[in-house]
Amino acid sequence: MTNGTPKQMKVGGNKKIALDTICFVLVLVTFVLFMFPFLMVLLNSLKTKVNIIKDPFSFNFAGGLAVQNYERAFSKMNYIRSFCNSFMVTSLSTCFVVVLSSMLAYYLVRHNNKFSLVVSLAIVASMIIPFQALMIPLVSIYGSKLNVLNHRPTLIFMHTGFSIALSTFIYQGFIKSEVPVALEEAATIDGCGRYRTFFNIVFPILKPITFTIVILNVLQFWNDYLLPSLVLAKKEILTLPLTTYVFYGTYSAEYGVIMAALILTVFPILVLYLALQKQIIAGVIAGAVK
Repeated sequence: MTNGTPKQMKVGGNKKIALDTICFVLVLVTFVLFMFPFLMVLLNSLKTKVNIIKDPFSFNFAGGLAVQNYERAFSKMNYIRSFCNSFMVTSLSTCFVVVLSSMLAYYLVRHNNKFSLVVSLAIVASMIIPFQALMIPLVSIYGSKLNVLNHRPTLIFMHTGFSIALSTFIYQGFIKSEVPVALEEAATIDGCGRYRTFFNIVFPILKPITFTIVILNVLQFWNDYLLPSLVLAKKEILTLPLTTYVFYGTYSAEYGVIMAALILTVFPILVLYLALQKQIIAGVIAGAVK
């Protein structure tokens, strides 16, 4: 017994080391696969068009770093104006989604009736329908019938409508598992109305999952190209992803400037994600504990 114990511990220790090594290699390979496209864009954004076409995977910066790519991209895409357009659309859409979906989820969880059941089923069903199936009718109705295209409020309205379903579904699961009814009952006894109970008691408890929903929607709205391209056409109201298209000519494209424009487009959202990373992880864990 005593002779076998060290051997068993040694075998167990070797197995753990081997398992940790395998997990580390898998994580490293996954990280490389995910980061490779971004690193290639970053690399080629500092190269001239000739060097990109000649060898896009090399670190050959013949003639030095092409920092002028960023200068040309910043100027030609009118970065400040496009950034303000993207910021306005993304921030307002996200705020509307967070407020409306959290209130709707709270109502559906706390009211167990047929209406809540029907609405919940409709929310789940709506997530199954792909956006591509609605593109043509959407443009036809809002364009030819209502004539409300080429307006930022229209894009904000559409972003909010298409994103409420998933956000409500996420909020529902969190409220069921993490928000005790006793707190609301105590607030009611103290004289709080429905709205005050929600905004002063319930909504602060939703903070972890709210961070997750915020970053998911911000990523979607900021990087979206398809829906804004259907709604917006005026240069004055184009978002950042749409402005990158100005670098594509009829017979050629400025590859280095395009790569620089893409980096400038994703940089703000990358900073936001890194700033909210801890809160995002905390929200995901909190919603999955129970």
